[in-house]
Amino acid sequence: MSLNVVTLVGRVGGDPDVKYFESGAVKCSLTLAVKRLSRNSDEPDWFNLELWGKPAETAANYVRKGSLIGISGALKFDHWQDRNTGANRSRPIIRVDRLDLLGSKRDNDAASEMAYANDEF
Repeated sequence: MSLNVVTLVGRVGGDPDVKYFESGAVKCSLTLAVKRLSRNSDEPDWFNLELWGKPAETAANYVRKGSLIGISGALKFDHWQDRNTGANRSRPIIRVDRLDLLGSKRDNDAASEMAYANDEF
């Protein structure tokens, strides 16, 4: 038996990076900051997320920097060859199957106001 399931709850690190393809497919990339319960440090763990289809559209329309979300998906690795050195590289990405918007509208409005006040638009 094998199992590849990742479930996380955290805050989005930046506005979604959304790409629309000629085929009609939609891809969204996000970073997610998750605070570890057992750690004394205030530094979060950061995860790269990849969403496709309906979850990607939902993220594009409703998720902003600072939004509280929950995700469920599978861990995968992107592999490529470095153009400069020719070395093989890889990075872990969570392919999101389910996206839950956990923050209230007030939380999202407050995050937008903070970004506006900090000239992050």
